[in-house]
Amino acid sequence: MASGSREITQRELRNESGAIMRAVEGGKSFTVTRNGTPIGQLIPLQRRVFVGRDEVLAAFADAPFVDADQFRADLDAAVDQDLPDRDW
Repeated sequence: MASGSREITQRELRNESGAIMRAVEGGKSFTVTRNGTPIGQLIPLQRRVFVGRDEVLAAFADAPFVDADQFRADLDAAVDQDLPDRDW
């Protein structure tokens, strides 16, 4: 069983699914059992965190400049983008 995870039966999950899902949404984890044997886990998903424009600009402030035209030229020189003929 995962640490901090509460054990619940399959029947409990069925009968109290709304409350259990709200608890998962609130950060709680559950291990679901059937006949006393753990069969699965309900764990909260990591939520996306909004990062503001100023934070993004600060994070990339020291990143090297990329010349878009030169980058495209380098890609074109390195990768053959012609599609092969098909013999259907």
